[in-house]
Amino acid sequence: MLVFRPVETGDLDQLVHLATLADYGLTTLPTDRDYLEKKVLQSTQSFERSPDEPGGETYFFVAEDLESGQVVGTSGIVSRVGGFEPFYMYEIKTVLHESSTLGVHKEIQVLHLVAEHDGPCEIGTLFLSPHYRRSGVGRFLSRSRFLFMADYSQAFAEMVIAEMRGVSDATGQSPFWEGLGRHFFDIDFPKADYLSILNKKFIAELMPTHPIYISLLPDKAQAVIGHVHEKTMPALKILEVEGFAFGRMVDIFDAGPIVRCPLAELKTVRESVQAKVLEVAEGQGETDSFIITNGQWD
Repeated sequence: MLVFRPVETGDLDQLVHLATLADYGLTTLPTDRDYLEKKVLQSTQSFERSPDEPGGETYFFVAEDLESGQVVGTSGIVSRVGGFEPFYMYEIKTVLHESSTLGVHKEIQVLHLVAEHDGPCEIGTLFLSPHYRRSGVGRFLSRSRFLFMADYSQAFAEMVIAEMRGVSDATGQSPFWEGLGRHFFDIDFPKADYLSILNKKFIAELMPTHPIYISLLPDKAQAVIGHVHEKTMPALKILEVEGFAFGRMVDIFDAGPIVRCPLAELKTVRESVQAKVLEVAEGQGETDSFIITNGQWD
């Protein structure tokens, strides 16, 4: 049996091991013990607050196999992104270029840098051990956090987003980064992606603030804008069933799509119900499976 619960300080060693199983691109679960320890501490402090409104709290959850006692999966929520450190993304906009002299009327797509200081709620850090990737487990790991958000909707921003992993190769190299970001940062994509979770100051210092004409980028970079990595497709499909859709926003490093959905319109939130347990009986019935919470904050 798998139990979805808030992370605890005693999970740290297992989290470090779990991170070694992740591929390139899962930025929020690096093989960095100090970072993971800080993330666990932030989460435990957030659960201690029980806020009435979103203030940038981090909620980090794990899936534990009760039979083995192993932590086999993770998922997380940030109640509101932005604040002291802005949340950066590219918005795909269309600008008009026309000339009455030449009779030319042309629409050009550009990437417009957005720095969100009072942003939406963000979900992320969804990872499941390869040994547990079977029917329904990933969906359970993703939807359980939505059930938590349904119970305590006042603690989260009204809009929910998810940054999806963009296209990269087996070594972690991104065509979009090679076509754009490298020219300004002069470092590899994996390193830039990792540094962005530690301190976003370098983004403000080096990222070009002027619109980027997509048609001027290399063909390989253009081709991956708004597309997800093949291993991220299952996670994207789960979110699409929930109601998430592409909002013409992409990640500034690998151009992976940022999908979004109002919290109140999430399928799990809309269909969740509150009820009292009247009886606990032995055995297992033949009814459908359900995700059930005890209704307590932590």
